[in-house]
Amino acid sequence: MDLERGKSVQGNKNNNEESGMMIDENLSTTVDWRGRPSNPNKHGGMRAAVFVLGLQAFEIMAIAAVGNNLITYVINEMHFPLSKAANIVTNFIGTIFLLALFGGYLSDSYLGSFWTMLIFGFVELSGFILLSVQAHLPQLKPAMCNMLTQDSTGQICEEAKGIQALIFFVALYLVALGSGCVKPNMIAHGGDQFNSKQSTQLSTYFNAAYFAFSVGELIALTVLVWVQTHSGMDIGFGISAIVMAMGLICLVSGTLVYKNKRPRGSIFTPIAQVFVAAFLKRKKVCPSDVKVLHGNTNTNNLHHYTSYNASDNLIHTERFSFLDKACIKVEDGSNYKSEGAWRLCTVTQVEQVKILISVLPIFACTIVFNTILAQLQTFSVQQGSQMNNKLTKSFSIPPASLQAIPYILLLFLVPLYDKFFVPFARKFTGNDSGLSPLQRIGTGLFIATFSMVSAALMEKERRDNMVHHQKHLSIFYITPQFLIFGLSEMLTAVGLIEFFYKQSLKGMQSFLTAMTYCSYSFGFYFSSILVTLINKVTSSLSPSNKGWLSENDLNKDRLDLFYWLLAGLSFLNFLNYLFWAHWYSYNPSVMATSQQHVSPEDLNSSKVNENNSVAPIRNKP
Repeated sequence: MDLERGKSVQGNKNNNEESGMMIDENLSTTVDWRGRPSNPNKHGGMRAAVFVLGLQAFEIMAIAAVGNNLITYVINEMHFPLSKAANIVTNFIGTIFLLALFGGYLSDSYLGSFWTMLIFGFVELSGFILLSVQAHLPQLKPAMCNMLTQDSTGQICEEAKGIQALIFFVALYLVALGSGCVKPNMIAHGGDQFNSKQSTQLSTYFNAAYFAFSVGELIALTVLVWVQTHSGMDIGFGISAIVMAMGLICLVSGTLVYKNKRPRGSIFTPIAQVFVAAFLKRKKVCPSDVKVLHGNTNTNNLHHYTSYNASDNLIHTERFSFLDKACIKVEDGSNYKSEGAWRLCTVTQVEQVKILISVLPIFACTIVFNTILAQLQTFSVQQGSQMNNKLTKSFSIPPASLQAIPYILLLFLVPLYDKFFVPFARKFTGNDSGLSPLQRIGTGLFIATFSMVSAALMEKERRDNMVHHQKHLSIFYITPQFLIFGLSEMLTAVGLIEFFYKQSLKGMQSFLTAMTYCSYSFGFYFSSILVTLINKVTSSLSPSNKGWLSENDLNKDRLDLFYWLLAGLSFLNFLNYLFWAHWYSYNPSVMATSQQHVSPEDLNSSKVNENNSVAPIRNKP
């Protein structure tokens, strides 16, 4: 099909079905590397997404090698105490994921996902290089000292301060800025290579992205952490820099086959216009017939949404009706008064804001889940350092490498899930992904509780054996908590990414994907707050003024009780999620575009009320 003919079809949607023509639904919004309209025969698909998967594997390999073993470096070489070190790590990781919102905003509004990844990939690379330089030069860090024996020997370990601390935190947050802006755009740019008719391939891509993530994590937690432990952190940070450079090379290698979405200007302006217009017309009464609302879609032509991007024309729904006041047209005599964009919005514009509001409770329910993840990257690593980690007389397992255990499992589990479980489940659910994103998230949240139950039981056993019998349990005693959480993360993390990406908010895929990572951020920040709060509360209740996590020695702390608290919070969070998953409703046009097998007849007949308004389709949890 030539380009001019494609444009003709694009401009005449009503004749599409009669002509039977096939076009790329993103033709008007996606371009190649030269800015020309993309060609579906040359651009996009898995052949393009595979380069993004390569970047994802290398980037997570580089950042995971730093993040997962950072607490060891912060304690042993920067000489920060345990609780402060744990907060430095969780704040660092939390900042990475919070900055994902900034990266998503830049991408959707101004730079596009490719250029955002390329620019901030080099920022991340510079941070790795600076970390390596500091770890290599003795004058840029405190004098060597053993933090574990300083109390018994009388030696005082000097904490990093002044220029040493400044260099450390500048390097650390260069990595955070770069990684935070790269992460959401990897998922979004890969997803942009598919259209809505390729929903099965898109689901496969999301699973493949998690597989790439697992490969990167596994190599980081075994090979790179082993290098850090045996060859020094300077060599380890240097390898992270090399790996990140390889990822950038992989990204650039796919330039010729990418479909690139054009940025659309500020994504927040249309959202702000809805709230301003609704506020200015707050005293207006919504009309009984919603057909008179500005820009309302004809609900009798819903079958067109199966072929075109739903966000072009979203259908009016009854939820959050107070926002509909932004669409009320003011009469001026026999005609309607002309109003600006800050006083009159379209129904589609309002429905996009409704979707954003609707996803917030689902987003919030994953915060406690990510708080659990924070413990596996901090306190669980310290648990491993207090256990027998020798496999043989000459080979020991670095405690940080424990986190590789679930990824070994997932290397086998993710392909099996995609190739066998998804087709099997599809026969019963009719969903292209097997389980719907909300079902997948809920299952993962439920399983996460048992990760903390296992962690609490094993920590009690480890502590009792050490305190009462001076016996070091094998490090493999704490592997169940990592295995259980790995399974939980495969379900929840991929489900959440798929849920946000498929909301069909035009031009906001990177930002919505960034919300997934923002959940990680809030989870890690909440972990820092929770640790500090628990220490204050438990120390005030203890006769010795010692909190559960106030010591640098886990044999004196009560980490097991902290884990039990998290298990209880996790289960309450799961119950809260069930409520919000049942409450959540899809816009019908989003459902049709996402190919959730909702027929036009069902939409036109059973979901349209007497006022030509469409009732939102409730999720079945």
